Amino acid sequence: MKITILGSGTSTGVPMVGCHCSVCSSSNPKDKRTRASIMIETGGKYILVDTSPDLRRQALRQQIPHIDAVLLTHPHADHVNGIDDLRGYHFIHRRVIPCHGSRATMDAVKSKFPYIFRGFEAAGYAPLMEAHTTNDPFTLFGQTIVPVHLYHGSMPATGYRIDGAAYLTDCSRIPESSLALLTGLDILIIDGLRYTPHANHFNIEGALRVVEQLKPGRAILTHLTHEVAHADETRLPAGVEFAYDGMEIAL
Repeated sequence: MKITILGSGTSTGVPMVGCHCSVCSSSNPKDKRTRASIMIETGGKYILVDTSPDLRRQALRQQIPHIDAVLLTHPHADHVNGIDDLRGYHFIHRRVIPCHGSRATMDAVKSKFPYIFRGFEAAGYAPLMEAHTTNDPFTLFGQTIVPVHLYHGSMPATGYRIDGAAYLTDCSRIPESSLALLTGLDILIIDGLRYTPHANHFNIEGALRVVEQLKPGRAILTHLTHEVAHADETRLPAGVEFAYDGMEIAL
């Protein structure tokens, strides 16, 4: 199994429009961050986690040949508004893609993008995705997918554990019941927004407390703002890294 960080940035991306700070002006390619998403490759299948507004750019950059399933973490714009970019794959492969998420997430996304799930015959749109509500572990392509309940401020969100890896983006609190699902991780990819506190996200200090508690083999902080330069990685504890677009993680 391989995980690729498609996007490592927060909702604004980095550089942020109109900003000329040192990170937004950086020449380091690892400071160029599209909106947060990952790709999981297993047995020749491609599982996309979130459909960011930068999905087309990410798919072209990584040369993703097809999408076989989608997992959604929550319905915020920076995690779902690229869903229409899946049409290109449908034009080629003519397959309806299964899409998994919590009931609240799926209800919100179906409301925002009804034609994606029902089609719109009058305009020539065929259904692109099939909605699946998932709260309990399920199997995709031989892998057990474990939804992990999180809080993104006061809003529920979903992380996912697959084998020895967990992806916990957009979270500020992990309930005790979910911590029990995250023991013995080889890889933890977790929201570590910025240095300063935020009501709806772990900042770097908060993410590091979770890392210390879970003790994964390797921890990667993602959903980063322009407050964080990739070069600051040297300040992180051993075994902790910053995510960057195109980062590949083999399990």
